[in-house]
Amino acid sequence: MPTSFHARAPAYWSDALASDPKSELSEDQCVIGEEHFFIRGLLRLPIRDTDDHFTWGVWVSLSRSNFLRTSELWEQVGREAEPPMFGWLSTDLAQVYGVPTLNLETMVHTQPVGDRPWIVLAPTDHPLAVDQHAGITLARARAIVERLMHG
Repeated sequence: MPTSFHARAPAYWSDALASDPKSELSEDQCVIGEEHFFIRGLLRLPIRDTDDHFTWGVWVSLSRSNFLRTSELWEQVGREAEPPMFGWLSTDLAQVYGVPTLNLETMVHTQPVGDRPWIVLAPTDHPLAVDQHAGITLARARAIVERLMHG
């Protein structure tokens, strides 16, 4: 069973932006109109009673200054010592959660070079935040996979 699913781009990206010289989408970073800045990270849901995680590859918006700092440290050994940065979740997982997930508050935890940041949601009663903080059952992980793969 796959336990990792990734969004190709932030929810705010459209293919029409690919020809915009002020916008860019790469594997790990996105800029829209030189005004909106995003990085890709991993939002991990612990699978209870196992050592495994269900992982969402998501996009998070950052302030211009935090995005520039992240870019500056992209290949810097020891970058994981940076303090966590505030961001807004920019991936909509409503097809799984039944409610929008855009703009949930997050903290972005930089990882060593070569590893994507970990995304930690603010503890709220939103179902995605509850799943991240309380963990999910293996049956719930299977149900998510089933929904994503078969609708």
